Amino acid sequence: MLTVTPTAVAEVKKFLESEGITDERAGLRVRVLPGGCSGYQYSLDVEEEPAQNDRIIETNGLRVFIDPFSQQFLEGVEIDYVNTTMGSGFTFKNPNATGSCGCGSSFTV
Repeated sequence: MLTVTPTAVAEVKKFLESEGITDERAGLRVRVLPGGCSGYQYSLDVEEEPAQNDRIIETNGLRVFIDPFSQQFLEGVEIDYVNTTMGSGFTFKNPNATGSCGCGSSFTV
């Protein structure tokens, strides 16, 4: 199962609040798309409701939407939010990845 750390959940909730999205059906869409320098890349979007075929995961009070294609790549993945002197942003720890690019935004399975 995909997990989202409390730190990442807090960042998503701050964004939802700043955008005025208060509907309980809203959530974070996590996708894997073909592309990037290693073959696949992650995508995060906020959506007001899930699509019909989505798997819906509730973690730390946040709804996460995953489409059927992406499910196969996200098993065991942890999404975190880090804030360092080099910058801040979401990170992905994927135990299924056999390689990744230097910038960390794409991976190989």
